[in-house]
Formats: sequence, C-alpha cells, structure tokens
Amino acid sequence: MTTTVNTDHIDHHHEVQNRVVFGLWIYILSDCIMFAVLFACYAVLKDNTFGGVSIRQVASLPYVLAETLFLLFSSFTYGLCFYFLTRHQKRLMMFWLSITFILGLCFVLMEFHEFSYLVHTGNSWQRSAFLSSFFSLVGIHGIHVLLGLIWMFVLMMQFSSKGLTPTMRTRFVCLGLFWHFLDIMWIFIFTLVYLMGAI
Repeated sequence: MTTTVNTDHIDHHHEVQNRVVFGLWIYILSDCIMFAVLFACYAVLKDNTFGGVSIRQVASLPYVLAETLFLLFSSFTYGLCFYFLTRHQKRLMMFWLSITFILGLCFVLMEFHEFSYLVHTGNSWQRSAFLSSFFSLVGIHGIHVLLGLIWMFVLMMQFSSKGLTPTMRTRFVCLGLFWHFLDIMWIFIFTLVYLMGAI
C-alpha cells in the first residue's frame, strides 16, 4: 500500500515537472518570435541614422567582445553549477551559481554603461530610427538578463532555506534553459548587430 502511494506521488511530481518545463519551452518560443520581430525591425532601420551616428560609431568591438565573454562564460559556469547539483554537492553548486551571477551582473553593468554613454553624448533612442531599433533589440535582451539575475538570486535564497527538493531541481532546470536561451540570442546580436555592423 505504501509503495503504491509513493509511486503515485513520484509519478504526479514527474508529470507536474514535465508540464512546467513544457510551459517554459512555450514561453521561450514566444520570446523567439519577439526577438525575430526586433531583428527584422533592426535590419530595416539600421541605415536610417537621420544624420546621426551609425553602428560603426556606436560599436566598440573590444568592449562588446568582453561583454560577450562574460555572458558566454556564465553559461559554462551555470553548466558546472547544474553538474554539481545533480551530484548533490551543494557547496560547489552554490559557488558556481554565485560565479554565474557575478558574470551576468558584469554583463548587465557593461551594457548599462554603454547605453548611458550613448544617451549622455546625445545619441538616445529618440535620435534616429537606427538608435530606436538598436536600443529596443539590445535593451530588451539586457532586461531579460536582468530578470534572469533576479530569478537566480531568488533561487539562491530558496535553495539556502529549502535545500535540494524535486521542486527546486525543476526550477534550476527552467532557469538553465532560460539562461542558455539568452546566450544564444546574444550570439545573434553580437554577430548581426556589432560584428557585421563594424565591418
């Protein structure tokens, strides 16, 4: 009787976990559509500078490359975090999760500095259609990263109080999918906006 109850409970939790992960995949796909629209707008408007700066004046490849390395390496460190999570090594898991958080925070701060410099020099999103599309595409990605950092911080607090429960494991899986998705989007932004624009 007890075995049957335990099996039913495990099956129910597994079903709930599958639904949560499936729901996150639907969200990620909807985000893909949004980013596709933003990329399309940027492609159409990137030459409409209205006599102002173009992407060649905006893009500092060494600076953006440093941003890119911070974000890409944060994806690697999150992978290490999840590796130690599956092996129930809590201290190493929290260490690598903290490193991931710091790298993501560095990325957001660098992007904020880039935007504040543009606004300070009179090149805000109101200056031209190019800058509007640039701020929209890069800025919305930055907001996603910031939300990911808030999510990560909340999970760190929950993990400290609740420990490794099946629900917490599902939350870490979802955060990992979201974080890696943001990395992939940034690779497209770095390539199509900064790299191709600077050539």
